[in-house]
Amino acid sequence: MFNQLADSELILNEDGSIYHLNLLPEDIAEKIILVGDPDRVAKVSKHFDKVEIKKNKREFYTHTGILRGERITVMSTGIGTENIDIVMNELDALVNIDLQKKEIKSQKTSLKLFRMGTCGSVNPDVEVDNMLVTQNVVGLDGLMNFYKDYQFENEFSRSFYQKFPYDKIKSMLYFSEWSEELGNLYKDAKYHGNTATFPGFYAPQGRQLRLEATDEKFLETLNDLGITNFEMETSAIYAFSKLLGHQAITVNNVIANRRRGEFSKDHHASEQNLIEWVLERVVK
Repeated sequence: MFNQLADSELILNEDGSIYHLNLLPEDIAEKIILVGDPDRVAKVSKHFDKVEIKKNKREFYTHTGILRGERITVMSTGIGTENIDIVMNELDALVNIDLQKKEIKSQKTSLKLFRMGTCGSVNPDVEVDNMLVTQNVVGLDGLMNFYKDYQFENEFSRSFYQKFPYDKIKSMLYFSEWSEELGNLYKDAKYHGNTATFPGFYAPQGRQLRLEATDEKFLETLNDLGITNFEMETSAIYAFSKLLGHQAITVNNVIANRRRGEFSKDHHASEQNLIEWVLERVVK
């Protein structure tokens, strides 16, 4: 990799901002909350003491402000690891690449990334409307196989990979884990678990409308392999953080238990509880 980046590799807007996120380096804090839904950005930033910056482009909305004397950013990623590919690379570029010179900085900055989202549970014992913190994660989307230097394994990943019975997609699997430092902020979560990140909402999550899923018992099989819950972003957030030297944690509100067929009766109220609970620990 060359230190000097070509215009086609690091794409900037006319005002010098990074291409998709539409942000300048001074627009973000080193603590960043990542949410999927653009509408959730304002729900988070309304708790700030002051909002200094509001920018958006496409599904990427960003608010940066002050909370209890500390600068903090909240940003929407949209849905899926393909969007996380954009968000993580461009956030890293904002702090670790000189955008004007298009040169990689010798001294690197480590961001603290807090994903605040929703998930479904495959474990029948997990109750809806509770917070679940992801310790280990497996990606079933294949994204990190496109990155040369990514390798990660631990006890969970070795056991899961060995027992995973679906040969068609086994080669796409990749793994990662939380930042233990950030995880310590959320010790009092009711649930800590192992998360599966899926590349879709319907058949990958066992849903069937007009098209049949490959295996109706897929979610049960994942639970048997140690998976607690599933969503669509965390594997890429954790994996890119490992590669790029950032710290990441995911705290999800469990809004559905698929094994019991339950859905939250008021996920808006539990979402508000999640926001307040996470912010209380991001900036004490």
